[in-house]
Amino acid sequence: MAETAPPMPSPPSLEDLQHWTWVLGRAQQMMLEHGMDVREFAPAAPPFGALLDPTAAVRASAGFWADTMQLWQRFLDPEHAQPFKETPEQAADKRFKAPEWREDPVFDFLRQSYFLIADTMLKGIDTLAGVDPKHRDQLRFATKGFIDAMSPTNFPVTNPEVIAKTVETKGENLLKGLQHMLADMEKGQLTQTDAEAFELGRNIATTPGKVIKRTELYELIHYAPTTESVFKTPLIIFPPWINRFYILDLSPEKSFIKWAVDQGLSVFVVSWRSADASMKGIVWDDYVERGQIDAIDTVRDLLKVGGVHAIGYCVAGTTLAATLAVLAARGEAAKVESATFFTAQVDFSEAGDLHLFVDDEQLALIRSLGGEGFLDGRYMAATFNLLRGRDLIWNYVTNNYLLGKDYVPFDLLHWNSDVTNLPAAWHLSYLTDLYRDNRLVQPGSIAIGGTPVDLGRIATPAYIQAGREDHIAPAASVWKLTDHLQGPIRFVLAGSGHIAGVINPPAAGKYQYWTNDEHPRSLAEFVAGAHETKGSWWPDWIEWLRRLDSKQVPAKGARVPGRGKLKRVADAPGDYVRMR
Repeated sequence: MAETAPPMPSPPSLEDLQHWTWVLGRAQQMMLEHGMDVREFAPAAPPFGALLDPTAAVRASAGFWADTMQLWQRFLDPEHAQPFKETPEQAADKRFKAPEWREDPVFDFLRQSYFLIADTMLKGIDTLAGVDPKHRDQLRFATKGFIDAMSPTNFPVTNPEVIAKTVETKGENLLKGLQHMLADMEKGQLTQTDAEAFELGRNIATTPGKVIKRTELYELIHYAPTTESVFKTPLIIFPPWINRFYILDLSPEKSFIKWAVDQGLSVFVVSWRSADASMKGIVWDDYVERGQIDAIDTVRDLLKVGGVHAIGYCVAGTTLAATLAVLAARGEAAKVESATFFTAQVDFSEAGDLHLFVDDEQLALIRSLGGEGFLDGRYMAATFNLLRGRDLIWNYVTNNYLLGKDYVPFDLLHWNSDVTNLPAAWHLSYLTDLYRDNRLVQPGSIAIGGTPVDLGRIATPAYIQAGREDHIAPAASVWKLTDHLQGPIRFVLAGSGHIAGVINPPAAGKYQYWTNDEHPRSLAEFVAGAHETKGSWWPDWIEWLRRLDSKQVPAKGARVPGRGKLKRVADAPGDYVRMR
């Protein structure tokens, strides 16, 4: 029986033509209303043409030709062609999860072509001759960024989900997505979550407490006890001033601060001020002397204790190491009874992809952006997004711009988008002295308040936490802390990365952590002999703290916010966290 020819598609109706004409006209109108002309977006020649030119690729890799022939054979004669062998990373690529990417021959061809070209481009970087290692890393990072940007999932005509959505909604998804895009361009920042879903003090940063001190640099928050007795030695937490402190106080279920209070700790947190022109002269010395040391002395004096437990997260952990070295040099090491480092670095020789942003051109750009004395936080947000562009940029381009999806409420992404400004002079010296020149691990190379910094003088007991998948402070870089501290050390490697590896409450039952009590001499040796424990590392940390000092005192008097010599300035989470 002869096969019947498939029916010819019916021509579009006049109503359909009128609708799509309206969609295109409305899109152009929206762009014109935002001061744009669509003609500006028509390039004279295809961008990056040379990089994707097949002849250039053939010259760069002889294997590209054979792979391309196999690709075409799989498309034209799939029954007799060798099957496409995906790497584990390709098979797990969430961008291509829609079934059409494998079931439809055209989209399967697009997917395989994309993987082939991406692999060839990266191999070309690896085979370049006469390129120094840092420049090669920069080229590889830029190439990966380009490859992510050119994914067929990022374009409406090569993404089957977008095509289906466009047909289903008659283009309403594209108009809604264009509205999202124009709004982001107007505010100069990519939107990742529903901006109206969260409010400080209402459903995030809700742990009860009082601001008991305010300086030009920080607010000191004292949290209300929830137990009848508390540890005699209080805890003071220094979050990074690159972001808002409430990453440690998201929803009550995720809040490290609330959990620490519930364990019986007297918890104090520093909320840093977002920089403005008045902070033009602020440098690293200020964050040590008038920031960390001042806050430590304030808590000691308030509670009449000799020392505190201190936590430093990320750059605040780097600064905590400098603070400990300064205190040790001044004979005041006892002011800090223990130090905990969350994903903190002191030796920047293996600082990961962020190191690629520290060269003369980048430093000159930062210098030009900080002309008013501060660096706009949106610049740093964009930099951190670039480190994971596939997840933090292009994922939202597809979902919010092409599919026109509503923004999903997500407290962590709300925090991630809540940027802070940085003092320009300090940030430039931080990148130059620490990231580029690695001076912090050179004894005496840096001085703070006239005191030379030598990390080798630190004998304070230390708990060092690193994230196995951390892109900002790689575990290998965090491990180097163990090479410089002289006191007893407990190193813990947590599952996940820079944020989720830290913010992992026990009740969530997520991830795992590794410990090794055999005093390994390297991270590789640590991993080889490590013991894995399922779930959060937080209980391990509190037990470590109890072993150091378990003495308790009643939770009354100055242990209650505002009832000591320092009175209430404002309710938590304070005013500085709301400054833009």
